[in-house]
Amino acid sequence: MTLGSIHSIETFGSVDGPGVRYVIFMQGCKMRCQFCHNADTWKIQEPDQDPEDVLNKALRYRPYWKEKGGITVSGGEPLLQIDFLIELFTLAKREGVHTVLDTCGQPFTYNEPFFKKFNRLMDVCDLVLLDIKHIDNAKHQLLTGHTNQNILEMAKYLSKINKPVWIRHVLVPQRTDEDIFLKELSQFISELKNVERVEVLPYHTLGAYKWRELGLSYPLEGIDPPTKDRIENANKILKTGWR
Repeated sequence: MTLGSIHSIETFGSVDGPGVRYVIFMQGCKMRCQFCHNADTWKIQEPDQDPEDVLNKALRYRPYWKEKGGITVSGGEPLLQIDFLIELFTLAKREGVHTVLDTCGQPFTYNEPFFKKFNRLMDVCDLVLLDIKHIDNAKHQLLTGHTNQNILEMAKYLSKINKPVWIRHVLVPQRTDEDIFLKELSQFISELKNVERVEVLPYHTLGAYKWRELGLSYPLEGIDPPTKDRIENANKILKTGWR
């Protein structure tokens, strides 16, 4: 049995997939997004959580999930602990639980052994929430410290296997809200055949204090959340909502 490293739990999530979700935030992420509001999840730590115990704790809340709810695994970056995810989701599907993976896709590769494991995970995953940070590779690298090429390849692969996906995009003034790139992202999304929903997530500063607590300099100091007009503009360009 593979152990997992978990940062925290949200028992009544309402924005991380359909219905009421039991959200498991995994510890560890290699991305260094300038707008990250969970910088305390970055550090990779020794795993100590048993997937069967994690699921049993989640199942206590099953009466609240009704037909649409279930469990969502978020982060951090959950794909860094793919063996744990496979075991957790396999157990969940045996119990008839709806499973959602919330990921930025950074660990994705066609190389083995990851790719074989990824396919095993997709067999027991009902929905992927894919956060595309920036469509432009150079700007993506400046924003996150990593390329977006394998992330976009993951999006294309999920389309190929027809795995249901919700695309999410964090709207950050001076970083991700330029019309030219929003239009490019919209075009990319339009070429995917599996997108059920597109969401714009307006940047907020609620996690800035975590950077300071960790002794880190907050890179977006002085940048305010997007205005209502810019949010509406992004929603219009990206054609957000259900497809």
